[in-house]
Amino acid sequence: MSRFTEIIILAKDAEDVMLPLTTDSFAAQWSGHRFIPIDDGIFSEIPSAEPACYMWIIQFGRNNWQGLFEYIEGLPWPDPYSVQLLLRDEDDDCFGLWMIFDGKLKEVPLPATKRTASDRHITGYMLRTDKPRTNWRDAAGPS
Repeated sequence: MSRFTEIIILAKDAEDVMLPLTTDSFAAQWSGHRFIPIDDGIFSEIPSAEPACYMWIIQFGRNNWQGLFEYIEGLPWPDPYSVQLLLRDEDDDCFGLWMIFDGKLKEVPLPATKRTASDRHITGYMLRTDKPRTNWRDAAGPS
């Protein structure tokens, strides 16, 4: 069964740390997936001449990203206080936010949201508590 999960990493001065995660060797570990750097060039028609990058994205087509949080926690971040990881599973109402605290990625509570455990998704489901639910199945979360 397919499960789409998008992950965005935002981090300051992390180009060197993230570079290996954009390569074929990283992709070999994660079923062919690699992070794509997003730099200032995306906002114009000309490629960015600046080497600075602050955002990387990846999409997994299945629950094949087990261990990724631990991998990211083990990276030598130049500014671990700037690292933010946004994650959205296909059935989530919105992205969840994780930040590094004491060397571990921990979810930061967001207003009007609730994470519900699930066997089908590594982190469970992120539900908006203020979203109108049309039936009992919506109220219980994705099946």
